[in-house]
Amino acid sequence: MAYNAVFMQLIWLRARWFGSAILLTVAALSPIASRGTELMAEEIIQKAVTRAGQSIGPGLRDYTYTKVTVTEELDSTGKVKERKEKVYRVSFEDGRTRARLMEVNGHAPEHADLKKQTDNESTGNQLLGSKSSSGEQRENFLTAEIVSRFDFKVESETTLNGRAAYEISFQPKTPAPPVHHLVDRLLDRMSGILWIDAEEFELARADLQLRSEVNFLGGFIGTLKKLAYTMTRTRLTDGVWLRTSSSGDFEGRKLVDPMRIKTKSRATNFQLVGS
Repeated sequence: MAYNAVFMQLIWLRARWFGSAILLTVAALSPIASRGTELMAEEIIQKAVTRAGQSIGPGLRDYTYTKVTVTEELDSTGKVKERKEKVYRVSFEDGRTRARLMEVNGHAPEHADLKKQTDNESTGNQLLGSKSSSGEQRENFLTAEIVSRFDFKVESETTLNGRAAYEISFQPKTPAPPVHHLVDRLLDRMSGILWIDAEEFELARADLQLRSEVNFLGGFIGTLKKLAYTMTRTRLTDGVWLRTSSSGDFEGRKLVDPMRIKTKSRATNFQLVGS
């Protein structure tokens, strides 16, 4: 299970990556579109990075909410051999979230559960090259460093949750940029689709998948053969965007044993702090 924890942190704090490829406003569309799809996609992403950087720091409304996650480990026949449902109370402050584990399978968490959460956060920070030790995670997933590893293309204009959005595909650059962190090797094998809100440059949804197998430490500790992950973010009434659901299907090998994990999460009961 330790390897499972490492893997989930790669995806979740990874998760930073799916984080937000964002679009220009509808009013700004015409002049950019006239330059061609390639340039439009590039400008959209740069605007997205700028917007993501503005989603951190004082000035944002603070929230608390409940997040429920379900993790299932399957055997070689596809039957569930272990299932864990965890309930977190999450605080969102200054563009950062911090989760407090409240329940595990309907019971108060034991010391081992709390220690595992702390260890997973530390492992995730090491994989991502983060120096944070507070357990906080940023909601601004998109950074200039991450964007530089991908090529983007606008596929279509669409509507998502009643709002105009752009559907943008992405794939790794060739040749790949230098690898600085372990998670970079994973990113260099990812592709997928981003749905970007056309008015506020916020990521509304991301679907991603693994293009080819990834070995960890040369395959010694394991390999990742399949990754399919979907994440949805929702705009709250005052303009704050938060991740509200996700699902994942991961398959590979840990040491010498085959591994198959399915995950899903949902956030509810959003409450404005101080209201």
